Amino acid sequence: MQIKTITTSLLFCIALSIISCKEATTTALNTSNTLKHKAVLEYQIRSKLGEGSFWNYNTQELYWVDIQGKTLHIYNPKTKTNKSLSMPSMIGTVVPSTQSNKAITALQDGIYSIDTNTGDLQLLSDVEQAITTNRFNDGKCDPSGRFWVGSIAFDETPHAAKLYMLDNNQNAILKKDSVTISNGIVWTKDKTTMYYIDTPTSEIKAYDYNDATGAISNERVAVKVSDTLGYPDGMTIDEHDNLWVGLWNGSAVGCFNPKTGNLITKIEVPALNVTSCAFGGKNLDTLYITTATKDMGTEQLKQFPLAGSVFKAVPGVKGVKGHFYKE
Repeated sequence: MQIKTITTSLLFCIALSIISCKEATTTALNTSNTLKHKAVLEYQIRSKLGEGSFWNYNTQELYWVDIQGKTLHIYNPKTKTNKSLSMPSMIGTVVPSTQSNKAITALQDGIYSIDTNTGDLQLLSDVEQAITTNRFNDGKCDPSGRFWVGSIAFDETPHAAKLYMLDNNQNAILKKDSVTISNGIVWTKDKTTMYYIDTPTSEIKAYDYNDATGAISNERVAVKVSDTLGYPDGMTIDEHDNLWVGLWNGSAVGCFNPKTGNLITKIEVPALNVTSCAFGGKNLDTLYITTATKDMGTEQLKQFPLAGSVFKAVPGVKGVKGHFYKE
């Protein structure tokens, strides 16, 4: 009788364990599926114009900026801490350098090298210093470590901005004229194609790219972003060369196939203006997303109380390592 009771109890415990494991597995799967299509809060902050996300795979930190807040942020997901460096003017973007504790950043009046420990700045190029109606905006480095950065007029005057390439000897070379809002820019794994966004066009342009020289040619439209989705802003690229784009006024990140121009999937974000995204984490499988409160009214801020924060999603694909600036 005692043996039978013990056996029955043991079987009951085993059954409970199996049920618990199944429930845990189901919960994990549901969470994973949710994170594929919906972003969750990673770091709460009321930034004015969060932008320029970049994953530093050496330090396992997310670099990002608040343009209007004139701040460079370095966020550590492991410790949930965010280091902030105040800038003397608006900051458009930031990319780590191959030199330890250094990064390259585009401020309102020029392109600078910055010591990420002290915040000390060193001017590299003042290429648009004379154009006081403009400021620098988004930018990234190409596979050879040259820094591409575009500008924007303060009043967003059409065709008043430009796209430049800062080479490894700190020479700023004009690459594209008559730009309005220079934004997302990425390169394919095989280094033969560059994709670029001038936001008001609602287009992602493709270019043949020569990595040896930095030359671009054969401009064409790869993706036409529907007005119903919002406006294309910052951009990153995944291991399959698909494009992940922050959608301003669209509350989402859209993933597009540039070969077909089709929308593959969309990640909902609890913020109206989604500005940029970057694959990060140890396995580059977490998508970090920046947002803004700029141009939002009182009612919209009530509707999106987390606007300006950093979010994350796990879309089920991996990104690629971002290119650092090579001096």
